[in-house]
Amino acid sequence: MDNQIQKTYPRDVFMHLLNTITLYISAGSFLSLVFDYINALFPDKLNPYYSPGASIRWTLSLFIIIFGVFVWTSRFIERDLVGNPVKNDLKIRRWLIYLTIFLAALLLIGDLVALIYNFLNGDLTMPFILKVISVFAVGGVVFWYYLYDLKKSPGEFSPKARTIIWTSMIVTVAVIVYGFYLAGSPFKQRMVRFDNQRIYDLQAIQSQTVYYWQQKNKLPQSLDDLKDSISGFTPPMDPETDKSYEYRTTGNLSFELCADFSLPSQGESSAYGPRFAPLGGFGENWEHAAGQVCFIRTIDPELYKNNAPTKPLIQ
Repeated sequence: MDNQIQKTYPRDVFMHLLNTITLYISAGSFLSLVFDYINALFPDKLNPYYSPGASIRWTLSLFIIIFGVFVWTSRFIERDLVGNPVKNDLKIRRWLIYLTIFLAALLLIGDLVALIYNFLNGDLTMPFILKVISVFAVGGVVFWYYLYDLKKSPGEFSPKARTIIWTSMIVTVAVIVYGFYLAGSPFKQRMVRFDNQRIYDLQAIQSQTVYYWQQKNKLPQSLDDLKDSISGFTPPMDPETDKSYEYRTTGNLSFELCADFSLPSQGESSAYGPRFAPLGGFGENWEHAAGQVCFIRTIDPELYKNNAPTKPLIQ
């Protein structure tokens, strides 16, 4: 039996290390997902333009793959221990289990310290309390399970252990499903990206239009007037249809920009994607409905100084 253990030792080291590393990454990405969900449910009023959408999509992708590897390696190791009970005492296994217990204990201690500190500081808020509970739950489950794993026989699980394991799996699946709900379907996300690009394009056209007025004391008659061979600026086209955006003047100091959007911005394309702040001086934002939307802009000559030799015309 000792020869068998010695013969498979490199594989055991690899599997146990892989299992432990994927455990740590899974726990971290799980907490990151939960924190993003909490931030989405309880927006920070001091950071109104924060959006967890990109973070959720990346972390969710990482968690699904890494947690899947963790589950596979855990099942592989458990089956290997059932067939070779002597491997239960492998040094690499014992060392990694004790290290995991130690780190889980530090996590629990740090979590309780943060809770007491914020309580004494009067900073207990619902988002913070939920995050503390999440950390304590993850750290507590990891601490309990690996302490239990040191004592149990391979392949044997008590009813209490099975209940905790299955509850943890159900919670994990729920977190993944909710992540897909927040991130949206891939097709919808593609439409969101098209809409976001349209906003970027309109912002660029708007900025170039204002610059044109500052230099020439008049608004361009069409988007072709904005072409500049020196700066290299060319009016962008709709990223999905390759058609020109609509532009028209509505006065000496006002103009209109139009685009066709796939989704409404409120609660759809901007809910978990980039948010656009109002541009200073126009007093406007880029909120939009689905379909064709036009944005009317009026240049404030006192805010945007005219560099042309003549004075700007007043409506």
